[in-house]
Amino acid sequence: MTGSDKRMSESDQGILGQLRKRNVRALLRFALILSALITSYSLIFQFLMDYEEQSHSWVTGFYWTLSTMSTLGYGDISFTSDLGRMFSIVVLLSGMIFLLVLLPFTFIELFYAPWMVARAAKLVPRNVAENLTGHVILTFYGPLASALIPKLKQFKYPYVVVLPDPAEVTGLAEQGINAICGELNDPATFRNARVEHAALVATTRSDIVNTSVVFTIRGITKTTPVIATAREDASRDILGLAGCSRVLDLTHLMAEALARRAIGGDQLTHVIGQLDDLLIAEVDASQTTLVGQNYIAAQLRTSISIVGFWARGHFEIGQPESTIEANTVLVMAGSRKQLNEFEAAYISKKERVDHAPVIIIGGGRVGRATARALARRGIDYRIIEQLRERIIDPKKYIHGSAADKAFLTNAGIERAPTVIITTHDDEANTYLAIFYRLLRSDIQIISRASMERSVEALHRAGCDIVMSSASMGSNALFNLLQRSDLLMIAEGLDVFKMHVPPQLAGRSLAESNIRQRTGCTVIGIDRDYETTTNPGPSTILSEDMEIVLIGTPEGERKFLLEFPPSESTEPASN
Repeated sequence: MTGSDKRMSESDQGILGQLRKRNVRALLRFALILSALITSYSLIFQFLMDYEEQSHSWVTGFYWTLSTMSTLGYGDISFTSDLGRMFSIVVLLSGMIFLLVLLPFTFIELFYAPWMVARAAKLVPRNVAENLTGHVILTFYGPLASALIPKLKQFKYPYVVVLPDPAEVTGLAEQGINAICGELNDPATFRNARVEHAALVATTRSDIVNTSVVFTIRGITKTTPVIATAREDASRDILGLAGCSRVLDLTHLMAEALARRAIGGDQLTHVIGQLDDLLIAEVDASQTTLVGQNYIAAQLRTSISIVGFWARGHFEIGQPESTIEANTVLVMAGSRKQLNEFEAAYISKKERVDHAPVIIIGGGRVGRATARALARRGIDYRIIEQLRERIIDPKKYIHGSAADKAFLTNAGIERAPTVIITTHDDEANTYLAIFYRLLRSDIQIISRASMERSVEALHRAGCDIVMSSASMGSNALFNLLQRSDLLMIAEGLDVFKMHVPPQLAGRSLAESNIRQRTGCTVIGIDRDYETTTNPGPSTILSEDMEIVLIGTPEGERKFLLEFPPSESTEPASN
């Protein structure tokens, strides 16, 4: 960072100049009050000395006042009467207050502290590099940004976080996070961030602040995409009018993800994600005739790709020695036709159980949106809510504590296939997950996680599926960054698309050993805008192809380490 990069903007310098003037005026008032007090004490000193028939000059009067107020008290000049001694006490006490307390405090508050702040502010970066292009600008560092930044680094996208607080910028710099300081409603801030040359701006603050950010940026550039999150429905229209390119409703995304994972509905195999013509679906292994069979043998018998399976919240790639167990959920990939063929051939013909309603914990925004998503799937539900003002439909809501067994019994937990925990308190969600797992060992528990670090704890508590708000939001933003092809199936399982690396061009899928080397499975190939689902092992790869892979984030990282992206192998884009 050059010296010019660290210079404060003219507006910041103007504000500091006004603060200095205000502080000087305050110190002058303090000095005048102190001078008046010292002069008054010197006058009273002369009167009292005359009363005691002592004679001293005016200089001596000021000398005695200052030595007494400063608590030095040389003792060479003293009063002999009680009145004089009482006056000495008053001068001494007032001197202790003014000179030993108020003066140092005033100096520190009005001069030293502002000087330190100004000195620190000059060292805080306020500009990005002059040649920076194609970068991502973030306006808030929170759980979503902390999940997005590793993805940006992984795919070599430059980024910068713009924050108004110099201390926060300094703190992020110590963590190795690129950040600059500037007010979010100041056009100079975004000019310093080179917003005209940015690939994307993502603002994830409050709806009001986001609107201000979008409006400010649109005064500079009309071309840079600006993505904003919105909590209220009305804010979507306002952000659109301000010039927002895309508004992300994270509540809707979370609700849809939670509802997709719930057991129930008319489909025995239910689709949990889609990428072009490729569908990702799940099926309860106990509902199939594949239980007890070898994983590879079952794979060879079906035209669909059985990618792996979920076992108590953890996704595992199917291995040659793996056996399909009844208590697992199979993850499959294929076309709609292949899914229908799988259902016809391998789904048990036994009558389906008429499940009780799915139980939703929490009637907040996410809980209500999850209920609407379940209703669209034809799944009945009951919402347990503790706040009476959130009760909308008495037929669907149960007012009471989600940790009270009586209310849970009333909601039908003894027969319910699934309980979905939607509160924003991760600790409370962990507590409830442990409680529900103790109540029923066979119930499906799905939970929302506000923080990424809570995901593992929720799995340990007994959750089968955990959806992280941070991961989901970061994936949604990343999808819009020239990558509309990254699909988060669940926390710990992604579908992504890459150009065929030069190292694999001319090789067959079997020869590439992608699965063995990275843990990712090729489930599709795109060429000339057509998708081939579940290509055979003899398929020859070429550089004009895009391969669709499914795997864990760790598998995706291994893939990028094995086949680093270059100009020809960068993430695929539509």
